[in-house]
Amino acid sequence: MSGVTWRTHRLELDDQTLREWDATVLSSGADGIVLDRSAFYPGGGGQPPDHGVLLWGGVQTPIAGARKGDDLYLIPAQGAPLPPPGTAVRGAIEDERRTALMRTHSGLHVLCGVVFRDYGSLVTGGNMEPYSARMDFDLPELPAGFRDAVEAACNAEIAAGRRIDVRVLPRDEAFAIPGIVRTATNLVPDDVKEVRIVDIVGLDQQADGGTHVATTAQIGRIEVVKIENKGRGFRRLRIRITD
Repeated sequence: MSGVTWRTHRLELDDQTLREWDATVLSSGADGIVLDRSAFYPGGGGQPPDHGVLLWGGVQTPIAGARKGDDLYLIPAQGAPLPPPGTAVRGAIEDERRTALMRTHSGLHVLCGVVFRDYGSLVTGGNMEPYSARMDFDLPELPAGFRDAVEAACNAEIAAGRRIDVRVLPRDEAFAIPGIVRTATNLVPDDVKEVRIVDIVGLDQQADGGTHVATTAQIGRIEVVKIENKGRGFRRLRIRITD
């Protein structure tokens, strides 16, 4: 949802199942590699970037990450060969990592939806790694049985197999949806004119730029492993995603 116009067409925003594709190198150098088409998620919203590889002319260039700037830059592993501008490459995402992050990110949205629905609490922060994550909530009081109740409610939503839809709306239309921003602070920059919405149908709708599975049934199971008091009424929930 960046307001920057990149040269790279971001394939992962249209097809989150895509793992391999053909592309052309637009530039390469110390800043990284810029492609005309890429499915590498560059990180954001607590979700770390993808890993993968570029194949070209019998050469492999491992990609250790990606970052946002004035373009979408792929970060090669240290010492890896750089494909020159104009090179035709085959890109490939590390499937196990991406799929784990998709399940984890969707699991966090289920958690967010449940805590907002049942306790009215907004998110104040979050972060994730494959199959583990934390989410911080503005929750001054911790009701009795909170941990078990939240875990059970999350897994009931997963078992329901709710569809997870993604769509892009004009900014005004998106912000007309009640509760579309579930964070205590609106993190969508003012210059963003189109907002990507992730909708766990019947549970949670929010502005989000990350990658997700197609239904809650694909998440697995959520375990609330720890709740920490971060002071001033903020609670940190640490979760684990299991099969």
